[in-house]
Amino acid sequence: MSYRTVVMYVEISCFVVCVSGWILVCSTMPIDIWTWSELESTVLGTSNYYSNLWKDCMSDSTGVTDCKNIPSLLALNWDIHMCRALIIISIILAFFGSVLVLVGMKCTKIGGSEIVNARLTFAGGMNYLIGGMCSMIAFSYYGNKLRTEFHDPNYKAQKFEIGVGVFIGWGGSSLLVVGGLIYSIFAGRDGFHSRVVPTKKSIQLLAHTEISESRKPRTTSGSRGSSISGITTTTNLSAINAYV
Repeated sequence: MSYRTVVMYVEISCFVVCVSGWILVCSTMPIDIWTWSELESTVLGTSNYYSNLWKDCMSDSTGVTDCKNIPSLLALNWDIHMCRALIIISIILAFFGSVLVLVGMKCTKIGGSEIVNARLTFAGGMNYLIGGMCSMIAFSYYGNKLRTEFHDPNYKAQKFEIGVGVFIGWGGSSLLVVGGLIYSIFAGRDGFHSRVVPTKKSIQLLAHTEISESRKPRTTSGSRGSSISGITTTTNLSAINAYV
């Protein structure tokens, strides 16, 4: 199996991994259970509180659910705004990364030369990598905040636990980071191999080759002229002998 075939299979596998991670990160947006808490109000009745970045919900044991959107955008804490922005940036970067990778992969044959395709794939891999890091920062910060509040004995407000949305976000972010990193390694090696800085050994080898070439005997125009004059002299003598 040739190197190009191996790279092609690696690109296809990474594309599946990255698209799966992008879908998982996108699916966390409509999921309501980023945080959840259960309160027992009576013997037969319990209330469940859960929320995400966009709304707060409550349900009881009778099956009644009531959700309320966050009323004011400016009244939110800065960390909620940060998590929202990072996740949206991650989704946008991963989308454009998919477009660049589809154009640049070896199996699609949509782009131009091999170097151009490799550089497009490298750009798409970097989009995946940066997008995965953005979403990983958002989900990790959100989860760490919930963990800190839950274990803080001085925190008197209602304590929440980490919900399923954060775990799905962690999984999707990990897939984006892994796939983008592999894309960047393989595509960067193919697309930027001509820009590698020459090592000291290669410079010495090049200098030795130039010295060897300079020491080779050269055929000058003077030697060529002397050989031509010798042939002319021999021809003239032959003509004189024939005339005599």
